Amino acid sequence: MTVQITIIGMGQVGTSIGLSLAQHQDLVFRVGHDKELAFANQAKKMGALDRVDINIPHAVEEAGLVILALPLDQVQDTLKSMAQDLREEVVVVDMTPVKETVLSWAIEFLPEKRYYIGMTPVINPAYLQTHDSGPEAAHADLFQNGLMAIVAPRGTPSQAIKLAADLGKLLGAEHLFIEPNELDSMMAATHMLPQLMAAALLNATVDKPGWREARMLTGRPFAEGSGPAVLFDQTGALAQAALGAREHMTRNLDNLIDQLNHLRNDIRSQDAASLTLHLEKARKSYERWWNERNAANWSMAETAPNIEMPTVKEIFGRMVGMRRKKE
Repeated sequence: MTVQITIIGMGQVGTSIGLSLAQHQDLVFRVGHDKELAFANQAKKMGALDRVDINIPHAVEEAGLVILALPLDQVQDTLKSMAQDLREEVVVVDMTPVKETVLSWAIEFLPEKRYYIGMTPVINPAYLQTHDSGPEAAHADLFQNGLMAIVAPRGTPSQAIKLAADLGKLLGAEHLFIEPNELDSMMAATHMLPQLMAAALLNATVDKPGWREARMLTGRPFAEGSGPAVLFDQTGALAQAALGAREHMTRNLDNLIDQLNHLRNDIRSQDAASLTLHLEKARKSYERWWNERNAANWSMAETAPNIEMPTVKEIFGRMVGMRRKKE
């Protein structure tokens, strides 16, 4: 018996999940939806989907697992539109960077016995410096050597939580169980802050006096510093995420402003020793982080609960078993 998995949002993450599951077509039937029909059709052409469905309620009504791989500003309406068509015991997973806001929507819209799990993917370090987006940026190994941060509301059945952890394992990622507030704090620092920094850099330089000539001199530092701007092609989603995590975001912006002021003061006072010290500290911090990130051998894994890799049949059999509880 095959299990239907519905993926809503066929960008890089959604299409990569479909590609990763392609080798298990004897056990899983992949249905995909995207408001841009061309994205869903492209994902199917790439082999990431078995069927494209233009209607969200129809796409989810037989699903044992629904994955929302959407920008944050599309999640609320999607949850609301599909809620009454979800069958009992379905697990709904969202892949947004921040969770407290989405958790509140899930509590509001999902009926009883429809279970929400938040998962935030941390991708394969091999793709950290690429800026492509959409289905063409998808890879079957996008989550290999990565991490899945998992948020489970209180009262979520252990079967649903294990299903999410097993799915992450199947995709090639380790797992980290975490509270939503803690995750939002971390993502404010590591995901949203770099994008806001890129926006500030661009707004501070482009079209300012001298830009007409300066643009011809832009090189790698400007390209890499402004590069995160391409990650917020959905500017509404970034704005909503930053506002939803405003306390975390303002704290991190304050830390950034403090560091910029240190550099500004060193330069204004011509304190070469202090400026060099700040720059050297940053260089060493980058090297340490880069080496750890590529090794993907985090010390926290030593204390995390160990989940043995289940067989693929066990994972999808768990979804079948949850459905049979209803029948």
